[in-house]
Amino acid sequence: MPRLDGVLETALYVENMDRARAFFEGVMGLEPFNADHRFTAYDAGAGSVLLLFGQGETLETVVLPKNMGTIPPHDGKGRLHLAFAISAEALPMWEAQLEDHGVIIEGRTHWPRGGESIYFRDPDGHLIELATPGVWPNY
Repeated sequence: MPRLDGVLETALYVENMDRARAFFEGVMGLEPFNADHRFTAYDAGAGSVLLLFGQGETLETVVLPKNMGTIPPHDGKGRLHLAFAISAEALPMWEAQLEDHGVIIEGRTHWPRGGESIYFRDPDGHLIELATPGVWPNY
């Protein structure tokens, strides 16, 4: 069986791209490295990319220039979940950052392996988790 090397991209579908960009850039501190009217791509650390797509903006095949190929249609709805890895030392700073921006921490988990997670929502209601090492056997 061939081996997977990791999750490269995670996608969230958002109702309002400007509002989502304001949250992920202003609150989460992410910087876009590619964007247009239908999507925004962020460096999510450790070789991973967070993609924001406007709901309904990717319903048709995208034909890339210079015979690079195509991207099939996709879309999504509903409140999804994603977790960002953080260091244990960064957790108090993240808690302060969220509080400074009026973001409510909805949940907190102390995992048996020693990790800790906090949970909050983005403007589209997606559940965002910040997790320290010790959550999973591989993290």
